[in-house]
Amino acid sequence: MRHTVPAMHVLFVCTGNVCRSVIAERLARALAAEYGLRDLTAESAGTRALVGFGVEPLAAQTITGLGGDAGDFRARRVKPEMLARADLILAMSEQIRDELATHAPDAAARIFTLPQAYRIAKVTGARTVAELDSARNDLALVGRENIPDPVGLSAAKYCAAGDHIAETLVPLLLALHIHAEHGLDRRGADERGRPRLVVLPGGRADATRPPNSVRIDRHA
Repeated sequence: MRHTVPAMHVLFVCTGNVCRSVIAERLARALAAEYGLRDLTAESAGTRALVGFGVEPLAAQTITGLGGDAGDFRARRVKPEMLARADLILAMSEQIRDELATHAPDAAARIFTLPQAYRIAKVTGARTVAELDSARNDLALVGRENIPDPVGLSAAKYCAAGDHIAETLVPLLLALHIHAEHGLDRRGADERGRPRLVVLPGGRADATRPPNSVRIDRHA
């Protein structure tokens, strides 16, 4: 039986929109292309964007290394209409998350930091944005949930930021999107023979699922 999966549009927000949020946007697009998630779209913006600038060169290298396309990009400042049309808004820091929620209270239930949304989904088994929001205050917070800004730092710091984004974003988006409509059968493999995509094991709602994992490997 085939079901309709609602479209999901994700907005990533950082400060300058030339590094972290672009890495996340282009990784999300690469993931959608790789797994045929035609209903998944993504864009990015910055709270104090370097409007019109391209991707920071080391960030571009990081995007390429993660399998994404860093081309044809210009930084944009986040606008109310971007927040309004996004089904999920993932900020790169708690400060940015709180700033967005203050200026757009109607969107607050859809705004998280990327590590926060990942943690909620992993621990609780949440598989929708509404479930993420319902569980956001149920869990004890351990440390800060930010993606550190590598701008002005070494290439290794950019790689670390890219890996942090990939390790949280890939399983989160797959957890929110996995469905029979995307070619997954009940026998545990897709039509290309890849293992069935089961992510974020250990959540209360999915305690019986096997601990398979998904990642896009760095290849540059």
